[in-house]
Amino acid sequence: MTSLTGAHALITGGGTGIGAAVAVALSNAGATVTLAGRRRENLDEVAAKLSRATVCPTDVTDEASCAALIAHARKVHGPIDIVVANAGGAMSAPFAKTDLAKWQDIIDVNLTGSFLTVKAALADLLRKDASTGPRRVIFIASTAGLKGYPYVVPYVAAKHGVVGLARGLALEYARTPLTVNAVCPGYVETPLFDATIANIMKTTGRTAEQAKSDLLKSNPQGRAITPEEVANTVLWLCAPAAQSVTGQAIAMSGGEI
Repeated sequence: MTSLTGAHALITGGGTGIGAAVAVALSNAGATVTLAGRRRENLDEVAAKLSRATVCPTDVTDEASCAALIAHARKVHGPIDIVVANAGGAMSAPFAKTDLAKWQDIIDVNLTGSFLTVKAALADLLRKDASTGPRRVIFIASTAGLKGYPYVVPYVAAKHGVVGLARGLALEYARTPLTVNAVCPGYVETPLFDATIANIMKTTGRTAEQAKSDLLKSNPQGRAITPEEVANTVLWLCAPAAQSVTGQAIAMSGGEI
């Protein structure tokens, strides 16, 4: 069992889906948790399930908001040891119908938000003190960061950028205790997955079961990933045994990648 007692973990997009599952897993392992996200009510609902947690509504696309998040987290729970940059979003449209505003929105929340979150927390992650716990950055990317998919080109571009960000940071800080990795799941049973199914139903007339079946054809196991599976991979990356694992993009896709 991984023990994170004494560690302080920051999780963005922590109010639903993968972020909420990661929060529960890290808290159960003993970590103190700071939850960031856009909707306070969702964050409060997750925090109520955790042993020691604080919440901070945050816009990860805004530099000042990210700075305020780190200041709040540090004031309440002390320096940050683990950053799980999970906040993200997607939209589906043909490339020819994707305007600059839609492109920028997706790049901002997925890629720039990851950059700003880690940049704001970097001083904590690289601090030199008596702490012997893990120092980790874990990006929640996607198989879309490892291959292409049609009709979600901005999302594919953004997640490829997140994987590149992880690989570059891992090498830059390889001689420090900090490790940097990306977890790249396929379709995960989250509200975003449900929204994708709803969009397919609306635009194609397919039933929910037909839409879900079409999406899951890409997974050789024929199923969606659960948020808890992703959370357990994040937890493993936080363990001392994963200290030499850095710069990796770990696919969770039933063999698709």
